[in-house]
Amino acid sequence: MIHLVLHLPEEAILGGPVHMRWMYPFERYLKRLKDYVRNATEPEGSIAEGYVVDEALTFCSRYFDDVETRFNRPDMNDDGIHPTRQLSVFESQCKPLGKQSYVELDNNARDKAEFYILNNSPELEPYLNEHKQELHVRPREGCYNINEVHRTEFAAWFFEKIYAMHRMQAPEVTTELLSLSSKTNMVVSSYPACIVNGVRFVTHDRDVRLRTQNSGVSVPGTGKEMFYGQLQEILEFSYLNGFSVVLFRCKWFKCDSKHMITENNITSIDINGEAYKDDQFILASQAKQVFYIADPSRGPNWRVVQHIKHRSIWDITDDGLSDINLLQHNSSSNFTLFVDLGNLQEINLLRRDQDVIPIVQPVTNASRHVTDDSSFLNNADEVELSDEEDESVEEFTDEETDAENDIDTEEDDDDRSYHASDSN
Repeated sequence: MIHLVLHLPEEAILGGPVHMRWMYPFERYLKRLKDYVRNATEPEGSIAEGYVVDEALTFCSRYFDDVETRFNRPDMNDDGIHPTRQLSVFESQCKPLGKQSYVELDNNARDKAEFYILNNSPELEPYLNEHKQELHVRPREGCYNINEVHRTEFAAWFFEKIYAMHRMQAPEVTTELLSLSSKTNMVVSSYPACIVNGVRFVTHDRDVRLRTQNSGVSVPGTGKEMFYGQLQEILEFSYLNGFSVVLFRCKWFKCDSKHMITENNITSIDINGEAYKDDQFILASQAKQVFYIADPSRGPNWRVVQHIKHRSIWDITDDGLSDINLLQHNSSSNFTLFVDLGNLQEINLLRRDQDVIPIVQPVTNASRHVTDDSSFLNNADEVELSDEEDESVEEFTDEETDAENDIDTEEDDDDRSYHASDSN
């Protein structure tokens, strides 16, 4: 077995990822063909008959609109269609799973959650900058942290400003903006699991009782750094006029060089340490799912971070390639595929190694006379030929006319002799 392991890196280098060359898809399909067998004495006929029946049912199912088939069946992690909002934070929705419970947050946790919602609204960037400018020009009493004051006072300042603009009937104050400036309810809804953007998330308390793992989350930072953690709570904050925002409260791990090590594109993290205890909330739409695998080489508290790509979910970015017509898209490369046809019209397609053989199409002789003038021209007066057309008409000579008359006379004699023989 040790000798076998020595060949695995070489096979990976030569053959690439193993899932691109293994035989499991074919073996699974053979199992499906074996299930078609109903008569053990004729297995080939049973497989052929079952395959034809499956193809016929598949073809017919494409025309069923009101029947659930394999083509219109919703995905297992389908979270439905959420309404489009003017403010992006109100689009942070989910499909809740499990029993709904109600949690009453203290003022400190509620203020932190509300400020995170306001601070992560791109539409509120002008108001955030305006409040920071006012803090810079405000007379200071002693030394204080402007960012901390901005975090604690922005919600009240924003509420007063929006309602003052609302009383003046400012057109930029919409119903969503007015609802966002108001306070949330003291009681929030909590769920043990949910589906966000086609991905299932489960809280850590419930995840430890399951064989599967769906509580690992990650969020990209401002630079290239990544933050990793575990999902603790799924909270839904309600606003006025029926608007709501779903937040994840997470336990974040320490991501410094002492607690996170990256070697050979493998990231290991210590889950024992906890960081950012005062900043635990993220929007549900911001979370990316990761899995944590035990790392026995470093200790019982170390886990290997495994990023995954979910089935039927793609991160589509607008990189200017939408207007390019790609002939094929079967490569994972980021390069644009193109075909240079060159000067195709200047290419001479005539073969020089073979002699040119002209093909002459034989022309059969046809009778020039018209047996029924009425079927050819209903009214001779309606047809008028121009001078050029009149000159182009071929004129028969006397010899050609006599020859045609002789041919017509012979045909008439043959017809009379034929009818006479039939009458006898």
